[in-house]
Amino acid sequence: MEEGRGEHHHHHPLSVFFRDARLAFRWDELGKEIMGIAVPGALALMADPVASLVDTAFIGHIGPVELGAVGVSIAVFNQVSRIAIFPLVSVTTSFVAEEDAMSNNRDQINQENEHAVSDSEMEELISPEEDGATTSKSSFETDSCEVNIEQKRKNIPSVSTALLLGGVLGLLETLLLVLSAKPILGYMGVTPDSAMMKPALQYLVLRALGAPAVLLSLAMQGVFRGLKDTKTPLYATVAGDAVNIVLDPIFMFVFKYGVRGAAIAHVISQYFIASILLWRLRLHIDLLPPSLKHLQFGRFLKNGFLLLARVIAATFCVTLSASMAARLGSTPMAAFQICLQTWLACSLLADGLAFAGQAILASAFARKDYPKATATASRVLQFALVLGLLLSILLGIGLRVGSRLFTGDQDVLHHIYIGIPFVCLTQPINALAFVFDGINYGASDFGYAAYSMVLVAIVSIICILTLASYSGFTGIWVALVIYMSLRMFAGFWR
Repeated sequence: MEEGRGEHHHHHPLSVFFRDARLAFRWDELGKEIMGIAVPGALALMADPVASLVDTAFIGHIGPVELGAVGVSIAVFNQVSRIAIFPLVSVTTSFVAEEDAMSNNRDQINQENEHAVSDSEMEELISPEEDGATTSKSSFETDSCEVNIEQKRKNIPSVSTALLLGGVLGLLETLLLVLSAKPILGYMGVTPDSAMMKPALQYLVLRALGAPAVLLSLAMQGVFRGLKDTKTPLYATVAGDAVNIVLDPIFMFVFKYGVRGAAIAHVISQYFIASILLWRLRLHIDLLPPSLKHLQFGRFLKNGFLLLARVIAATFCVTLSASMAARLGSTPMAAFQICLQTWLACSLLADGLAFAGQAILASAFARKDYPKATATASRVLQFALVLGLLLSILLGIGLRVGSRLFTGDQDVLHHIYIGIPFVCLTQPINALAFVFDGINYGASDFGYAAYSMVLVAIVSIICILTLASYSGFTGIWVALVIYMSLRMFAGFWR
């Protein structure tokens, strides 16, 4: 593995963008593999932000105070959830991909050994009379064999470890948010006498009850990505978010629960998603390890703590931005919430390419297939650049009109129009930054990913505090552009 990575260091960094660029959109085996993972995966990632956008749209028609309050609560919930689960998901995808590749290699070797039995020896065991009977019932035997293979569940220790850690972290997150919601919201700039405090507190506490389901679902999505199956998480997430969209107006307007109704609908949908994923996973993986010694806590914690430092640094920048917007008042915060959710939802399309690259790279390194690893890195970066440019164009055309779906308040719309250029123009930067992350994770380069992000965050935090103080709402978005640009260059430098 080190040998393959060492060879890559002799090339100029720009070469990765132009390597076989003429083949970037060729529908070959590698292109099909990347798109087969990336497209369903990106849609699954998009589903939850889209559900949050639907929540935002419904709440926006209640009033700007409620919209701003929910925006702060969502920022808090996402920050804590990402800190808790993102390191686990990232290492799970790499570890499962590696273990699955090695397991498949072992199975292939065993099958080759079994087929080494001479055909002539087998023919001697079958009389001519039996031969016709064997042929006539071979279809049934083949079907039975396929059923047995499908029902044979794999033993991948990383899966059991990830699920156990995800469940424990989910329970801890619920306790933290329920017991500390008020002081956390105060830190975010929502003072006790603010009109936003009551709805923000209601939404955050109720949403926290769904944390175990959220973290378990994300851990299982990491497992499925490692298995290169992103369709199952997509189906489960779309089904759950459909439930959320149906229940939102019922709880909010029919039962008159307001923002509490949005939180309740979201929690129900998350448990529904977790149930579907768990049911499907147990059909393919033996979820109970043979013994506790097979659990890989040491391996997970070593790499997980590196990524924990990274995700704290990364999400702190976004959460600090939301906090600075909240300090400007409910109207700027409401506009920031709409722009931020749109910004993140679109950027997550690139995350689909990121973990497609991660899964394929991890498998390639496990098999020591370094040419495929290099080709995969180049291809996903080329896809990311084109995707970012397309998103910039689409958002530039549609976001100004589409913003009226979220609110009719003219002051909120004015602030949204200020944020639109930043949301649009940063899409290529965001896409490349996310894909560089996936490449580093696929190569198990968790150390560099952590240290570089901490340095980026230090510079970005200074920019956010300084620019927000001098330029208000516009300054916050300028600082976010600087933050994502630094993330991209950190990945490029490696």
